[in-house]
Amino acid sequence: MPYLARILLYPIKSLDGIEVENARVLASGSLQHDREFAIFDKDQKLLNGKRNAKIHLLRASYASPGSSQFTPLNRTISLQFPGSDSQKFHLDEQRQALEASLSDFFGFAVTLAQNSVMGFPDDTDSPGPTVISTATLAEVASWFPGLSVDEMRRRIRANIEIDGVPPFWEDRLFSEQGDVVSFRVGDVCFYGINPCQRCVVPTRDSYLGEAYPNFQKIFVKQRQATLPKWVASSRFNHFFRLSVNTRLPASEAGKILQIGSEVA
Repeated sequence: MPYLARILLYPIKSLDGIEVENARVLASGSLQHDREFAIFDKDQKLLNGKRNAKIHLLRASYASPGSSQFTPLNRTISLQFPGSDSQKFHLDEQRQALEASLSDFFGFAVTLAQNSVMGFPDDTDSPGPTVISTATLAEVASWFPGLSVDEMRRRIRANIEIDGVPPFWEDRLFSEQGDVVSFRVGDVCFYGINPCQRCVVPTRDSYLGEAYPNFQKIFVKQRQATLPKWVASSRFNHFFRLSVNTRLPASEAGKILQIGSEVA
């Protein structure tokens, strides 16, 4: 029986995520606190792993002692820069100090922007949680000697992970162009839209930013070879795609995704 095994939120886009037991759906269809903040340069261009591999060197954590959740009452980040001790910042009260430390690290001025309505998703047309299965992560990790399942999870950065299913089960959650696939996680209704187009980030070590040799070439070859026969192949103009983009109808606003919920 498919069930929700993991929920991962990324409070600051492109930095480390946090695993939580539940997450609230916003009116936009995004998950509350996911990609709520993002780093921008002086030209208001998003600073992420696609544009600057140095961002991989930052380590971020969000849970305070005795808490496993990032909440409005606990809006702090512990940030560790290479070769230094961890520094703690309150995301509202100490934002200027955080921006100054980030600017020093990158070597140019940056600011931290906030969007509590939708966050900063890559796909603003389909801002719902990205979906993948645990078995898919294990299968894809097996294509690359030396890469663990957890490292592949950190590279793919999906929001919700489904277990109790075979590899690439989530490819059932999209259909031909223009169609959507309805599914439920607990009592939350989703529309599956399309397989997510990957960028350069999965090709790099999530801690060091170093590229894995021929990652994209290996991935594309294996993804094509293992693509299930029942998949809507018209959605693959190329095979550097993994996980599923979603939308959530407005009726789902305020509902809670909960670990262990059945997927139907």
